[in-house]
Order: sequence, then C-alpha cells, then structure tokens
Amino acid sequence: MVSEVETGSDEHLIREAEKIALALGRMFPGLCEVVLHDLRDPRHAIRVIENNLSGRQIGDSTTELGLARIADPEYPGVIQNYPNRFPDGRPAKSTSIGIKNAAGEYVAALCLNLDISVLSPVTLALSNLVATDTTHGDRPLETLRDRTARELREAVETLSAQRGATPRSLSREDKKALVRQLYQDGYFDSRDAAQTIADLLGVSRATVYNYAK
Repeated sequence: MVSEVETGSDEHLIREAEKIALALGRMFPGLCEVVLHDLRDPRHAIRVIENNLSGRQIGDSTTELGLARIADPEYPGVIQNYPNRFPDGRPAKSTSIGIKNAAGEYVAALCLNLDISVLSPVTLALSNLVATDTTHGDRPLETLRDRTARELREAVETLSAQRGATPRSLSREDKKALVRQLYQDGYFDSRDAAQTIADLLGVSRATVYNYAK
C-alpha cells in the first residue's frame, strides 16, 4: 500500500519536473513540443504540454513508451533522438526521459518532440550556402593568406625529404615536380617566392618559372 508520504513525495517530484517542462518549451517556441506525463494515471497522464504541435491536451492518455515504463521499471530511462511523426504527418525527432521515485518506480516521463520539418529547409539552405564548386577541385584557385618564407622553406625541405634527397641534390625532374607541387599549393602567391625557391634548389629564378608551367 502506498503511504501518504510516498504519494506526496511523488507529487513533489512531478511538480518540480513541471518547471523543467515549461522552461524547455519556452526556450524553443514553435519548434519543440515538450510534454510531461504523470505515469501514475496513464489514462489522464499529460500534466504539461508546451508548444502543442501534436494536438493533444492536458489530461490526455500517455503513449506506448509511458505504458512500457509503467509495466517495467527496468525499461531504459532515456531514449534519445528517435524518429517520430506528428498526427498531420510532419517528421519529428523525439527524446523521452523517464523519471523514477525513491522506490525505483517510474512516476513521470518528460518528452521532447522536435519539429524537423521546420529545420529541413534551413538545413538545405545552409548546405547550399557552404557548398563549393568542384570544377577546380584538383587545385586551389587562391589562398587567403600570405605564405611566409619559413613555410616555403619547410615545404621545400619536406617535399625533398619525401624523395630521399636535399633540395639541391634533387634530379631535374624531381625539382620540376617539386616546383609544380608548390605552385598548386599556392606558394607562388607570396612575395619573392620564386627567388626563395630558386635559392633553395640551386637554380635560377627563370628556371623556377619554367618548371612551374
């Protein structure tokens, strides 16, 4: 038999959860439905419904998840980001949080139903906004910062080391390939880059430009 103390404790717990439901709903107006179910009375479970997107009312019955928790105290406490659907067909993303009392029994459930039909056009618009043209994907058309001489020297040394040699000991073909790689990577956009590369490779500036063609 449930004591008056236990009943009062459960009611206090649910009233505290009501504050959370109200706050969450008011943080996401028109976007996320927040519902608090009193699982002690499954036929009249809904205590709070903020941003009513499903058409339910205070005092309506609980859902299948609520009934599952009532039947099984070991049912998962949190089921997050599962696909759902509003009665009018709009897609939703839902999260259900079970609330247990001190005896380990589910007495309430806090449910969040996010209307993703509102977000889908925004997602598409943002995707289009950040998309880039892949026509020139093999090489950047420009870089948005100046390459320093130190970066250039490090790049030359790294590319030379990958070929098992120092910059000056590279073969003519390797030097040509290295210069073309530097050109593709945008190093020629910096001031005096060609002269710096020429000094590192031990060739003339004209030769560097010739290799870059």
